[in-house]
Amino acid sequence: MKKPLRKKKPDAPVFSDEHQKYLKRIKLKKAGVFGAQVGILVVFLGLWELLTATGAVDAFFVSSPSRIFAMIGTMLSTGEIWMHMGITLYECILGFVIATVLGVVIAIALWWNDTFRKVCDPYIVVLNSLPKIALGPVIIIWVGVGIKAIVMMSILISIVVTILAMLNGFLACDPDKILLLRSMGASKWQILLKLVLPNAIPDMIAALKMNIGLSWVGTIMGEYLTSKAGLGYLIVYGGQVFKLDLVMCATVLLCIMATGMYLIVSVIEKRIKAKR
Repeated sequence: MKKPLRKKKPDAPVFSDEHQKYLKRIKLKKAGVFGAQVGILVVFLGLWELLTATGAVDAFFVSSPSRIFAMIGTMLSTGEIWMHMGITLYECILGFVIATVLGVVIAIALWWNDTFRKVCDPYIVVLNSLPKIALGPVIIIWVGVGIKAIVMMSILISIVVTILAMLNGFLACDPDKILLLRSMGASKWQILLKLVLPNAIPDMIAALKMNIGLSWVGTIMGEYLTSKAGLGYLIVYGGQVFKLDLVMCATVLLCIMATGMYLIVSVIEKRIKAKR
C-alpha cells in the first residue's frame, strides 16, 4: 500500500531586519511596562514594611506586609480562609453573570423599540444615580438575609452599567449598514444577530471589565449588610475587634481574586480579537 503523502508545513514567514527590530522594540516595551508594574509593587511593599518596622508608622493601625502574609499563612493552614473565599467568589460570580445576562437582554429590548427606550430612559438615569447602599434595608425585607440579599445588591450595582454600555454599542452601529440589510429583506432579528451584536463585541468586553469591579463592590457591600461568612464578613469582624491584620488579609485576597477574574476576561478579549 502506498503511504499517504504528508502535507508540507508552510514555510515560516520571513521578516525584514527593520520589521524584526520593530517586533523586538515591542517586546522590550512590554517587558519594561511589566517590570515597572512589579517594581512599583515591590517598592510600595518594601517601604510599607520599613516604616512599620522602624516605628515611623504604627503597625496596629495599618498592619504590615509581613503580618498580612503571616495571617494568610495561618488561615490557609487551618483551611478556614477557603470557605470564606469560596462563598464570596460564588456570590460575586452569580451576581456578575445574572447582571450581565439581564443587562444585555434589557439593552436589546431598548434597542428593539424606540418608544420603549424613550419611556425607560429617565428611570435608567435615576436608577444609575441612586446610591444602591440606601436600598440595603429594602432588599433585606424583599428577599431576606443571606446570599439572596448579597447577590441582589451585586446585581443592582452592575446591571445599569451593562445596560448603558451595551445600548450605546447597539446604537453606535452604522445606520447605513442597517439600511442596506433592510433593503435586502433582512428581518430585525437577523440584523441584530448578523450586524448589531457582532459590532457591539468591544462594548460587551468593556462592560464585562467594568462589571467585574462593580460585582465585587456589590458583593462586599452586601456582606457588610448581612453575612455570616465571606471576605466582607472578615473585614467587618476584623474592624470590630481591631484586628487590622485580618482586615488587610481579606482585602489582599479580594484584590487577588478580582485580578484573576479580570485576567480571564482579558484572555477572552485577546482570543476574540485574534479570530476577528
